[in-house]
Amino acid sequence: MIDKKEEYAASKLYQIRHSTAHIMAQAVIEMFPEGKVAIGPAIDDGFYYDFDLPRALTPEDLESIEKRMRGIIQSKVPFERKVVSADEAKKIFSDQPFKLELIAGLEEGKEDEDGNPIDGKPEISIYTHSSFSDLCRGPHVENSGEINSQAIKLMSVAGAYWRGDEKRPMLQRIYGTAWNNPNELKDYLWRLEEAKKRDHRKIGHDLDLFSVVDEVGAGLILWHPKGGKIRKLVEQFWTEEHEANDYDFVFTPHIGKAQLWETSGHLGFYKENMYSPVDIEGQQYFLKPMNCPFHIHIYKSSLRSYRELPLRYAEEGTVYRYERSGVMHGLMRVRGFTQDDAHHFCRPDQMPDEIDFVLNFSLHILRSFGFKDIQAYLSTKPEKSVGKPEQWEAAEKALEASLKRENVEYQVDAGGGAFYGPKIDLKVKDAIGREWQLSTIQFDFNLPERFDLSYIGEDGQPHQPYMVHRALLGSLERFFGVLIEHYAGAFPVWLAPIQAILIPIADRHLDYTKKIAADLKKAGLRVNVDDRPERMNAKIRDAQNQKIPYMLVVGDKEVENSQVALRLRNNENPGPMDVAAFIERAKNEIAQKI
Repeated sequence: MIDKKEEYAASKLYQIRHSTAHIMAQAVIEMFPEGKVAIGPAIDDGFYYDFDLPRALTPEDLESIEKRMRGIIQSKVPFERKVVSADEAKKIFSDQPFKLELIAGLEEGKEDEDGNPIDGKPEISIYTHSSFSDLCRGPHVENSGEINSQAIKLMSVAGAYWRGDEKRPMLQRIYGTAWNNPNELKDYLWRLEEAKKRDHRKIGHDLDLFSVVDEVGAGLILWHPKGGKIRKLVEQFWTEEHEANDYDFVFTPHIGKAQLWETSGHLGFYKENMYSPVDIEGQQYFLKPMNCPFHIHIYKSSLRSYRELPLRYAEEGTVYRYERSGVMHGLMRVRGFTQDDAHHFCRPDQMPDEIDFVLNFSLHILRSFGFKDIQAYLSTKPEKSVGKPEQWEAAEKALEASLKRENVEYQVDAGGGAFYGPKIDLKVKDAIGREWQLSTIQFDFNLPERFDLSYIGEDGQPHQPYMVHRALLGSLERFFGVLIEHYAGAFPVWLAPIQAILIPIADRHLDYTKKIAADLKKAGLRVNVDDRPERMNAKIRDAQNQKIPYMLVVGDKEVENSQVALRLRNNENPGPMDVAAFIERAKNEIAQKI
C-alpha cells in the first residue's frame, strides 16, 4: 500500500506547488536582485521559500510578488531539468552562499538539495524556467501554464533560521498556497477562516473553560469550573466504559527514582524532555514523563500465571514533559498533562484477540464523542529495532488483520514504527476536515526485556508476555482542545456544562421558574436560572453566545399552563411544551450523545 506522503509527493498537486515555489522565488529575486535564496519545498496545503533580503517584507510586497507570479504563470514558461557536475553547479550559484552549502552536502553525499541527510552521492540536478534556476531534484510541471493563476495565494511572512539553527542567519520565509482550481482555493481559505473562529484558546476564554497564567507557568493548564465539568463528564464516561470492558484501574506517583528511568531507557533516550531531578535523601528523583514503568512494576508485584492473562491496567496519569516555549500552543502542546494510559499484558496466543478488542474499544470511544471519520496508520518495522523477527511479524500481521476485520480505512507507513514495536495510530477528522492524532495502539518489545517480565506458562516454565501501550484520547488537555474546535464550543447536550438555562420574562415569573429548575435538577439535568434584571432578548442572546443547548423562557402563558417555551442555540424555536415533554426530549438527546 502506498504511503500517504509518497502518494502526495507523486501527485500533480505537489508538482504544482513545488513549481509555484520556484515561480515565487523568481518574482522575489526580480524585485530584489541582490537577494539570496535558500530552500523552497512543497508542504501540506502549499509551499514556502526562504530568502535573505535587504529589508523586511510588507503585506504590499506580497501583493506585488503575487502579481508578478501571475504574469510568469500566464507566460507558459517551460521547466527544464539538467544534470550537472558539482563544479558546474558551483559556477551557476557562485553568488548564492546557501546553495553553495547545499552543493557541498551533495558533493560529500551527506545531504540532498533540501539539506536532508542521505546516504550516497545523488546526481546534482537543476531546474530552470524563464530567468530563474534552482538546485532541485523535482518533480515539476512541464510548463507554468499547468498552474492556475487564480488558484494561488501568498499567505504570510515569518522568520526562519537557516537550517533551523539559531546561530545561523535569520531568513524571511514566505508561505503560499496553490490548488488545482479557484474553487479548491476558496474552500481552503474558508477552512482557514473557520479554524480561526474555532480556535480553542479564544473559545476557551469566551466560554470561561480554562486559562494559562504566567505566574503559574507556561504550558500548565488551569481548568475553570465549566471546563472542569466537561472534563469530569469525559472521565466519568471513560471510567464507566473501562469498567464494562474488564480494565483494572491503577494509580501511580508523579515522581520516580533515577534508577527506574535508567532501567526503562528514558534517561538514555528521553532525558532532554524530562525535568531536572530533585535530590531526596541522596537519591535523584525525576517527574514522570510516562506511566509505563510504574504499570510494569505493578505487573511484577507478583508471580503471574498464564491463567491470569490478559491483564489490562488503565490510569489517567498526569505526566510532565519539557517543551520549549516556542512550541507550546494552548491545550494542544503543554508541559503537564493527563494521559489516559493503558497497558495490556497478554500471551502470544491471546495477542490477535487482544488487538481486536483494543481497536474495537478505541473506535467505540472516539465515535461516542462524535468523531465518525477515522483514518488508521499502520507503522511497521524500521531499519533499527529490538525484538525478535517473529515477534515483529506476528504483531504486524495482528494489527493489519484487526484493521481489516473492523473495516477501518488505513495506510501503511513502511518502516515508520518505533524501534521497540509496530503500532496503529488512529486519526479523526473534525467538523472542517482537519485530521487530529488521538489514539495509539503500540507494541513494545523493549520494556518487557528491560524489566525482565514473565509469566508461568502451562508448561510450568517462564515466558515473556506481549505488552501493548494504548493511549486512547491521548491526553485530556489536548483532547479537550480538539473537542472545543470540533464543536466550536457548542458541545453536544451530554457534554454541555450547562444544558438548559431558564429565563423568566418578569420578576412575577421567578418563583415558578425556580420550581421548574428544581424539577429539572431532580431529573438529572444541569440547569441555571438567569434572574438578572435584563431584557429577555438580551438574556437569550447571552445564552446563545455561551452555546447553551436549551433556553427555557417563562412568561404568563407558561405559568398558567405549567409549561416552558423552548428555544435552541441554533435559533430554532420549538415553542411551548410541558416540562415532562422537555425532560424526555433532553434525556433522549443525552442518551444518544447528540
